[in-house]
Amino acid sequence: MNSESVAQLTLIAYATIAIGIVIWRAMRSEEGLMVWFLFLVEHIFFQSLFQHRSNRHAPYPDGPALLLANHRSPADPVCLWMNIHNGDFCSRARTISFLMAREYYEVKGIRWVCEAMKSIPAARDGRDMGPAREALRLLQKGRLVGIFPEGRLNRGPGLLPGDTGVAWLALRAQVPVYPVYILGAPAEGTMVTPFISPAKVRVVYGDEIDLSPYRGQRKTQALLREVTNLMMCRLAELGGHEYEHAEEEQAATNGNGKPQLEVTEAASA
Repeated sequence: MNSESVAQLTLIAYATIAIGIVIWRAMRSEEGLMVWFLFLVEHIFFQSLFQHRSNRHAPYPDGPALLLANHRSPADPVCLWMNIHNGDFCSRARTISFLMAREYYEVKGIRWVCEAMKSIPAARDGRDMGPAREALRLLQKGRLVGIFPEGRLNRGPGLLPGDTGVAWLALRAQVPVYPVYILGAPAEGTMVTPFISPAKVRVVYGDEIDLSPYRGQRKTQALLREVTNLMMCRLAELGGHEYEHAEEEQAATNGNGKPQLEVTEAASA
């Protein structure tokens, strides 16, 4: 056997071992084979397509956490999922369950991805408490839940006003809350185009937001607005700008003063 044949056999052996390790870890994955397939696609394809960079490894704990991010691209969930494995390709493939618009969840061809990632479909009017209860249940089970508090794609500068439902969930679940700012994600074209468009994406991970002074307090609308503004301000800081809606929203809420989410609180108890 000549040296060229030995080299070829050695490469085949290494490739076989590598494939075997991937299959072995996929079979042992708590999330299932489909998540591991998506993990491979994300790690090999999207990392190169988006030229992903970040300020550090994702600081999320092994247990539950609520992740807040700005929203400018349909590909933001992919960007948020990158780097979750702390740079270790052999670490466990962990999902982030995103609250997402029901009309996108129902799109043929991507629903299987949403189901594999345990995404939570929600109506835009916010009247259905089912998604909030499901998010709370997943957090109580130790999972990661991702939310875009702006509520829709933001095509303008800065951040849109934050939804106070995010504050309610954070206070009710009593889990760590982390802001994440996404820069450079492709946003042009159809809902599918950003997933195949090259880009230079930078993800900025912030430290945990301390909500301990607010826990245990009555969840009035004024308190929820104050907590929402705090979280949105921390998110805006990561993007290098100010959250412009804080004062006007707090003033409007104080003028109302009604604990509008008390029914929500009872419904999810």
